[in-house]
Amino acid sequence: NSEHLQRWRNGETGFPWIDAIMTQLRKEGWIHHLARHSVACFLTRGDLWISWEEGLKVFEELLLDADHSLNAGNWMWLSASAFFHQYFRVYSPIVFGKHTDPKGTFIRAYLPVLKNFPDKYIYEPWKAPLKVQQKAGCIVGKDYPSPMVDHKTASQRNLAMMREIRKEQSETTRLTLGYGK
Repeated sequence: NSEHLQRWRNGETGFPWIDAIMTQLRKEGWIHHLARHSVACFLTRGDLWISWEEGLKVFEELLLDADHSLNAGNWMWLSASAFFHQYFRVYSPIVFGKHTDPKGTFIRAYLPVLKNFPDKYIYEPWKAPLKVQQKAGCIVGKDYPSPMVDHKTASQRNLAMMREIRKEQSETTRLTLGYGK
């Protein structure tokens, strides 16, 4: 989905944690390794189900410390496309940031449109009542995008697809190597 890829790249997903990370990447050419994990998981197996190769291209273009071998390996690992099979561990675009930065200082720094939201809503501004949004000077869907996907629905759908893929891979391996005869 090219629209979803572009929105992710531009930090317009409607998930402040993801958008702040992608904004930092575009502005500074660097993001923390755990931030890389968050946006990679969101793009691939977590929410958008877009190929890791698309994320690789964006990182190679924007990262100052881009190294093709490390970048490709990390994208394959984080998307669970190759040797990393703990696909059931999905980074939440909401909870992960809340644990590392409960007050949303990082979000406020990179997404000034959200700076006046109360801490309670900084990671989920769409849940703020209209009066709170008005007071913050930011109406979700107008001044800041609504979430492009429902995280719970998307991640559950993607986990089910990953389970099916792993099941098929296991069966192919069993048949190829002659296990179970």
